Amino acid sequence: MALEDVVERVYKQGFNCSESLIQAANEYYGLHLTQDEYKLISGFGGGMFVGSTCGALAASIACVSKKEIQVKAHDQLDTFRPNIQKTVRNFKEELGDTECKNIKPVFHNKEIKCLNTVKHAAVALEKTMNELGYKPI
Repeated sequence: MALEDVVERVYKQGFNCSESLIQAANEYYGLHLTQDEYKLISGFGGGMFVGSTCGALAASIACVSKKEIQVKAHDQLDTFRPNIQKTVRNFKEELGDTECKNIKPVFHNKEIKCLNTVKHAAVALEKTMNELGYKPI
């Protein structure tokens, strides 16, 4: 099973793009997040509900951060910065952009809403995690 399959199952439960991706990644990669912690990413859905940075990208960055950061980002910038840059690069390569307002016209439709977006975001995140040496549990 791929992360894409897990994110589809979660998304179909009614979660937004950011919530779906982080919950699926939590299950797939064993991030040890609680149900309550998922709420931290909820407001990033729909590009923060203004079409800005895609919530699935924000969730992807949160997942890499959870795996990478020991205490704080500033202590690990030499390795952390390029890994976040890989996350953004892979997302942009897979979806063509990072902004919800530009992704939505390509991947969204009324029936399945952002399901295609989160599935493609899952592919991008899985590529990043593989590049960083993180395997599914």
